[in-house]
Amino acid sequence: MLKKKLLIVDDQYAIRKLLEEMFRSEDYETFEACNGEQALQLLDKEAPDLVLLDMKMPGLSGLELIDMIGQRERKTIVVVITAYKELELVQRTNQFEPTMEFAKPFDIYEVKDAVRDLLHMDAVVI
Repeated sequence: MLKKKLLIVDDQYAIRKLLEEMFRSEDYETFEACNGEQALQLLDKEAPDLVLLDMKMPGLSGLELIDMIGQRERKTIVVVITAYKELELVQRTNQFEPTMEFAKPFDIYEVKDAVRDLLHMDAVVI
């Protein structure tokens, strides 16, 4: 059975490493991007099953990246992990609908459980 692929996109190194180590220990194949431009390259190259995405990053924002993911042929599950104020913005922007959202600071075990559930069921994807 092929490993599920996760792309972790966050400009904060510590958050990327925390999530990467946890999901790698759960036997997922993980990839990291510190900005939207790197994320787009990895989306094309690795075709992840799920993207864990921060909203506020230098350059291409999380909202712009969600829009670009939604325009692709391959459907991808998107989970937003961002600061509370940015989460309110995502929730008020009906045009973009990630599969699930978590506000920072987040409970890493809740994120782990949500990712597992999303990858092992028929989730709504963009």
